[in-house]
Order: sequence, then structure tokens, then C-alpha cells
Amino acid sequence: MKCPIDTTVDLVIADRQGIEIDYCPTCRGVWLDRGELDKIIERTAAAQPRRTDDDDDDDRRRYSQPQPYKKKRSSFLGEIFDF
Repeated sequence: MKCPIDTTVDLVIADRQGIEIDYCPTCRGVWLDRGELDKIIERTAAAQPRRTDDDDDDDRRRYSQPQPYKKKRSSFLGEIFDF
């Protein structure tokens, strides 16, 4: 299949955790087939912890005091789109 943006380049298909992602190596555009975005959303929602009212208090404490830099955990989406 040709890239809709750069019609001279063929799209590359990457399989990430059971989801086929079509992307253009030239313009870096990403295209998903029907239902693939729903799968990504479902997996992302399942991977994130639920927030509670106590989390708001923790956020206030966290941002009121300087904290040392911590490396951010990679997310599910980060693992999918790392081509």
C-alpha cells in the first residue's frame, strides 16, 4: 500500500504486541486499520492504575517539594511506536 502523503513510498507494516501498524519511513506517518485503535486504547486503559481521592493529596505533596529527577517509565504506547 502506498503512503497517502508521499505517494512514491510503500508503507511498512510493523507488528507490535499483536497490533499491525502501517507507517511511512519517509514522512513517519502512522495508519491503523479498523479496530486497531480500539485495541490500543483498551490495553492502555488496562495498564494504567486507577486514581483515587488520596492521589490528589499525594500530588499536592509531590509538587510542593522539590524532587530529584527520576527516569519516566515507558508506556504501552511508547513500546508500540518505537520504530
